[in-house]
Amino acid sequence: MFSRASARIVRPVITASKTKSLSFSSTATQSTPSFAWYTKNAAICGVIGFVVSEYVLTDEVLEPVYENLWLAHQSLMRKARELGMNKITVVPSIFGEAHAFSDLSHGLHSPHFDWEHQKMWKSFDHAAIRRGYQVYKEVCAACHSMDRVAFRNLVGVSHSEDEVKEIASEYEYTDGPNDKGEYFQRPGKLSDYFPKPYANEELARVANSGALPPDLSCVVKARHGEEDYIFALLTGYSDPPAGVSIREGLHFNAYFPGGAIAMARNIYDEVVDYEDGTPATASQIAKDVTTFLAWASRMEQDQRKLIGLKALALSTLGFGLSVYWKRFKWSYIKSRKIVYRPDRANIKDWSTLRSNSGPELELKGDRIAT
Repeated sequence: MFSRASARIVRPVITASKTKSLSFSSTATQSTPSFAWYTKNAAICGVIGFVVSEYVLTDEVLEPVYENLWLAHQSLMRKARELGMNKITVVPSIFGEAHAFSDLSHGLHSPHFDWEHQKMWKSFDHAAIRRGYQVYKEVCAACHSMDRVAFRNLVGVSHSEDEVKEIASEYEYTDGPNDKGEYFQRPGKLSDYFPKPYANEELARVANSGALPPDLSCVVKARHGEEDYIFALLTGYSDPPAGVSIREGLHFNAYFPGGAIAMARNIYDEVVDYEDGTPATASQIAKDVTTFLAWASRMEQDQRKLIGLKALALSTLGFGLSVYWKRFKWSYIKSRKIVYRPDRANIKDWSTLRSNSGPELELKGDRIAT
């Protein structure tokens, strides 16, 4: 039973006489740490950590701290050299590793861009995926393959089924053997994968001065920085700075490890003519093709987000019901204590037991309920 004044569960204390065998007794329950308590606090700590890392201790906030630490480190090293302490190895190892990707040999660390599809409540920009596929088809497909992407993957995402069938029919695929045991050429269909620009790896290297163009099916997930790196690489071409020499056939890009990349710059203003009339600037083209490559690497992302939202809603509802059931339905059953004495099992005077225990005791058949 509940006591409204004290707002806690009060359990009846029912004691039989000396000749009776059944007694109900209980004391206040002592709250002890449990798995639920640890789980709740772990979840709270995780949420707080995510908020702090994403919105408080951002790269923009920490960048001055890193810079001051690096300047202090340089000042300390200069002072150490002035004092003749040239064999200091601990301090450089601490601060040097924090800037491992800041020099040209490893490539500049790409800046962070605010991609809409990376947000929790946002999906891919499907118009950008359509434009990105157009850029890949007209610019990138001449050298790069996408072996793990089929034409059917575009249906319902960036194109209609009829549009994809028309696109696939533009390519010829070798099929067979037929009834005569011969291989033949046929138009592409929805189940075919994107065609390869080269028949084998050797031809690809010959056509690109020994460099092998990577497959772009999962290139976003395969690169440090993901979308940020791809966008920075496509827009990061420039003339080499003074003192840096680039051999013939290579091009300078500060975001590529080593600074010398075999792929020439292919993203310029108006290099493609968008069907929807979007201005085809170099940055817009790079953004669209990066979005398309990100979708190709994570085709199931939108579906995962939908499932996650449903699971979050159901989990919230289930958590509320479990709290209600725990607090108002199960707690008094869990906290009561029943003592049974088999040596005094002969209870005959039920009326005396009922009058002594109060109105909380009720006889139902051969059971005592409170």
